[in-house]
Amino acid sequence: MSRRSKGCVYLVGAGPGDPGLLTLRAARLLTEADTVVHDRLVHPAVLEHARPHARILYVGKEGGGESVRQENIHALLIAQARLGRTVVRLKGGDPFVFGRGGEEALALEAAGIPYEVVPGVSSLAAVPAAAAIPITHRGMSGAVTFATAHRTEGAPDWEHLARAETLVLFMAGGRLEETTHALMSAGRAPTTPAAIVEAGTWEHQRVVEAPLSSIAGQAREADVGSPALLVVGAVVSLRSQLRSLAMRPMATDFPLLQVAEGGHE
Repeated sequence: MSRRSKGCVYLVGAGPGDPGLLTLRAARLLTEADTVVHDRLVHPAVLEHARPHARILYVGKEGGGESVRQENIHALLIAQARLGRTVVRLKGGDPFVFGRGGEEALALEAAGIPYEVVPGVSSLAAVPAAAAIPITHRGMSGAVTFATAHRTEGAPDWEHLARAETLVLFMAGGRLEETTHALMSAGRAPTTPAAIVEAGTWEHQRVVEAPLSSIAGQAREADVGSPALLVVGAVVSLRSQLRSLAMRPMATDFPLLQVAEGGHE
């Protein structure tokens, strides 16, 4: 990254959690940023790539908890860039996959702030893979539907989602009972294999697997928390045959770059 006299913002995907899944470009940008603005779902080890004395600013959101308003995040990014700083806006997964990266890009565009988007490894495929669930499989599933169970306006098109060969639902943990009931009411068989993956690719990842009709109750008994991703479809049944993959630990100690010594402001 060439240093610019004028401030700029990089909307950077941090990956699904495991710091070993951070891209090389993202790691390099972190080593040169003046300011890092990060979400809740960014692994602490990822932040260790930031250069000494970089400003590390937390703007996380949590359902039911304290959150930083999106408008305030826009204002912060613009203000930091106008001070001539190179800003890395670090977002879990990929900035443009249910990450509100598009809203931030539009705000920067309107303000005349130079920016770039740096894609990241998205949870949409990485989390099922870490849970030993191949979201496509020849003869079993040739198509995948991705959606979010949390919408600010209106309801999901449950009839469409119920017909998906493989369905991957983001932000499903807090609405699992409602979600599974809606899918079955729209025609999805109650016996369809399903799995809820909590903290996918993190050290404390957990997977609860059950038929669609009982996955909500089993997740409640296991006290599954956020973030959680729901996978519905025949491919979930393959997990029992991929025991070696399911038991493999995440590469949380995988170093991408030499991190310089020093602290952060």
